Amino acid sequence: MKLNKIVLGVSLAFGIASFAHAATDPAYKDQGHGTVTFTGSIIDAPCSIDPDTIDQTVNLGQVSNVALEDDGNTGTSTPKFFEIRLEKCNIGAAGKSVTAKFTGAKGVPDGSLGIAGSAKGASIIMTDGDGQLIKLGDATAAQTLQNGNNTLLFSAYLQGDGASATIVPGDFKSVANFTLAYQ
Repeated sequence: MKLNKIVLGVSLAFGIASFAHAATDPAYKDQGHGTVTFTGSIIDAPCSIDPDTIDQTVNLGQVSNVALEDDGNTGTSTPKFFEIRLEKCNIGAAGKSVTAKFTGAKGVPDGSLGIAGSAKGASIIMTDGDGQLIKLGDATAAQTLQNGNNTLLFSAYLQGDGASATIVPGDFKSVANFTLAYQ
């Protein structure tokens, strides 16, 4: 019994000495560390949404106030394209289609997306892949899906709010949330 205590004590001493040596040895110094957090959700849908297109930023650029003042303050910027990519769609033999609905702060004209910030007198207009206007809060035209991967195409541009609006230069931001519905 006494021998076991001695062996245990010696083992403990060597363990502490090894740990102390590792803590002071330059080869064992902390040279960077961090945390990886994984997030997501499981959805009841025939397709997954590509994570790169769930939350995205569309840069409409630096738009001249003069361009927006054209045509009675209804001038537009150059459209910028964006997409929502659907992955691993399992459509089945019957086939399916999908619509998207965008929601956010209302702008002028009705159905456009309002902007926030120091810029004033303009709103964001969105269109689908066929160039059809998307009205905020209304479903887009249905797009037919195929098994595998699919891409939903859209574009957005800035448009002056009309003759009664004053175009005020400045920075702006706007957020549109989208919801997909499968038929």
